[in-house]
Amino acid sequence: MRRPGILSFGLKAGGREGGARFLDALQLFTRLVNIGEAKSLATHPASTTHRQLNADELKAAGVSEDMVRLSIGIEHIDDLIEDLDRALAAA
Repeated sequence: MRRPGILSFGLKAGGREGGARFLDALQLFTRLVNIGEAKSLATHPASTTHRQLNADELKAAGVSEDMVRLSIGIEHIDDLIEDLDRALAAA
């Protein structure tokens, strides 16, 4: 059984707005706050699970405003890379 990989990274520019643009541009990844399924998922913690926190509270929680979190599923790698490239360009 293949288990999904999870990664988090910050976008170079844009903060909360850049994270939201990144998620809006994804076409293959499903936008959900839960992670670890067979399909690829994406979330922007600063505007979803941690949206009630201010900048200092986000920092204390280890969440930056530009952080996105991906759970990589079983889709074809070329399709995932294409989707991520498109979303990164939009962010």
